[in-house]
Amino acid sequence: MDDTTVPAGEATGDLARLAATVERLRRELAGSRRAADDRALVELAKGVLVGRLGCGPAQAAEQLTTLAGRSGLSPVEVAADVVNAAAHDRVSVAARAEPEAAVPLRAAESAALDAGDTQAVARSLLEHALPALGATAVAVWAAGTDGSLTLAGYAGFGPEEARSWRHVPPGVDTMARRSLAGRRTIWHSGDLPSIGRRPADPGGRVTMPMTTGGRVLGVLEICWPDAPGAGSSRVERQIEALAELCAHTLTAPPAPPAPGARTGPGASTGPDEPGAPPGGPDSGLLELIGLADALPDPALVLRARLDARGGLADFEVRHVSRRLHGTPALEAHPFKAGGLLLEAFPQAAGGLFGRVERVHATGEPFRSERMPLALSMTGVADVSLTRHGENVLLVWRDHDEDARLAGLLEHAQRLGRIGGFEENAVTGEVTWTAQLYALYGLPPGEPPVPLERLREHAHPDDGVTVGRFLRTVLHHRRFAAAAFRLRRPDGGARHLRVVAEPVFGPDGRLMATRGAYQDISSQHWTEVALAVTRDQLAHSERESAERNRLALQLQHAIMPPSHGTTRSDGLRIAVRYRPAQKDHLVGGDWYDVVTLPSGRILLSVGDVAGHGMEAATGMVVLRNALRGLAATGAGPAQLMSWLNLVTCHLAGPMTATAVCGVYDPASRVLSWARAGHLPPILLRERDGSELPMIKGPLLGAFTDAAYEEGRVQLHVDDTLLLYTDGLIERRDRNLRHAQDRLLAIATRGAATLDRLLDDLLIRCGSDTDDDTCLIGVQLT
Repeated sequence: MDDTTVPAGEATGDLARLAATVERLRRELAGSRRAADDRALVELAKGVLVGRLGCGPAQAAEQLTTLAGRSGLSPVEVAADVVNAAAHDRVSVAARAEPEAAVPLRAAESAALDAGDTQAVARSLLEHALPALGATAVAVWAAGTDGSLTLAGYAGFGPEEARSWRHVPPGVDTMARRSLAGRRTIWHSGDLPSIGRRPADPGGRVTMPMTTGGRVLGVLEICWPDAPGAGSSRVERQIEALAELCAHTLTAPPAPPAPGARTGPGASTGPDEPGAPPGGPDSGLLELIGLADALPDPALVLRARLDARGGLADFEVRHVSRRLHGTPALEAHPFKAGGLLLEAFPQAAGGLFGRVERVHATGEPFRSERMPLALSMTGVADVSLTRHGENVLLVWRDHDEDARLAGLLEHAQRLGRIGGFEENAVTGEVTWTAQLYALYGLPPGEPPVPLERLREHAHPDDGVTVGRFLRTVLHHRRFAAAAFRLRRPDGGARHLRVVAEPVFGPDGRLMATRGAYQDISSQHWTEVALAVTRDQLAHSERESAERNRLALQLQHAIMPPSHGTTRSDGLRIAVRYRPAQKDHLVGGDWYDVVTLPSGRILLSVGDVAGHGMEAATGMVVLRNALRGLAATGAGPAQLMSWLNLVTCHLAGPMTATAVCGVYDPASRVLSWARAGHLPPILLRERDGSELPMIKGPLLGAFTDAAYEEGRVQLHVDDTLLLYTDGLIERRDRNLRHAQDRLLAIATRGAATLDRLLDDLLIRCGSDTDDDTCLIGVQLT
């Protein structure tokens, strides 16, 4: 056996011993950390007793031991009670309401104060404070000024999960983001995303803003494996204490003094003193003051003033910008450095104060146009609020309503291509707007054109119109308007509309003439184009009506709507033709009944696709072609093949359906063929059925189409029906349903053949407004 080979059992035992050693060391390290935290809490309690009793550290330690012995508590528990009694923070409030939480909260505080970063603080919370609440994980989110969130510390989550959530961009709706936006505590039980959250996660969470001095520095998120006691005052007080503790860890420490700065007794002590060294604790305020003084608009630098409990009470005015000195705004609201915003400006409580508070708390900038502001001389201003460190910069710009309306008028004139003018009748001065110079094509420095010289700039053909306009305004002194063509210096022409009116003084004397020009070139050419289009449409409508009239006359000449019955070789024959109700829907349906030279009888119906003159002329071609071809004595299948070639090559590009039958009176046999058409219906002894659907493609679809031929033996009193689809088509029913209804109506029985055809036309109820052809043949 090789010397390096270790038996499996021995290797397993070594790994187990190594794991046990690591676990023991981990427990010892955790115990050492807890012991260190307990010692820190005891030392803090000693300091409290030294200050209160005026004794030394040794006497303070002896006093703690005595108190522990008398109360039956551990020294750590007594130390926590001593600190809670002396402190007035949220931890002491929570400890008084829940004595069992005193030691975990103070131990967590001690560990946090000794921790080097927020990550260590999160671990100390999970180790000391959260087990008493039943929580299993914690996340500390630092808030950015843009509304983003950064994971500053976590415990109870894996490293991979933490890396995935290290930064949450602004606008992403998460649990912590909702608490930050609303600045309130939220108990979550929904499906909002967050670190460690899974779709089927049954656990509960709470998110609470971490606030210091009125500023929201971040959000504390605590997780439970199941739903916690949401809204429980006991739990909420402890969470508030933990949030306050974490907020202090997120506060940035002051910058170190610059090299060479005086830090001794002779150094500057006031943060607002001009002698404060650059880079000192309040150098950011000096830079902000310089920025406020450099702005062209009024500005105030504000800093939060806290109450005794650390909550926001008001905002102190740290600086008044130079733009405000000597202005009526400062006289109406005497701001001074060190004064309070609500004292000098009580109206701010109506809305401005809340805006400043939110910007100070969240760091999100605020901007608003046309905001009501009593600080403004006009009562309305464009307001900007931004946070710079501990300070808030308030900047506003008075909103001049007259200037705004003038700007709106200028934009309206530009968009409407309108230019105004005024001619002073006393001084002779002529005033133009900038847009009028553009309409005339003149540079702004050129002298305006007086109204009386308008004829010189107008097209000669419009001289009469311009003269009538000038006579009405200048001579009769009445309002007038006119449209004319203006000749511009660049050689171009514009269509303008001018309106003008005289202005009279109190004594009735003419003071001025005011008016406006408007460029209506686009409107003029649009009207010209519309007039041409109307003429073209009217011409097209006349042509279309004439074509439809001719098609209808042609259709009626070939196929009049027949009534009555004819007899031929033992057949009683009746036909019906119903044209479309609308003239522009004149179609290509046809029917034909003719006795051939052989004595047989040709029966046919067909339908050319489309409407109008093309469909009507196509119908004439195919109907006459079928008549001529049938004279050869060929059978129906051969006739359909020939008619298909006529459709493809002789009648132009079109398609059609047709069915034709040749009846032999001697044998009473009907031979028939179809080309994409519905088969005939045979009525016999009150029963009805369609003839078999034999092969036969559409006419005009294929040049080499093949057609089958069917044969049926007819008997006395049999009735044969041939029809086009206009008889049965409906938009709301399929064709099979319409055919079944046709059979049901046809088999009801009718006294005569004419009555049968009339019933079919009335009761089949087609709704396509198409032509309809119907042939009824009855053997006698």
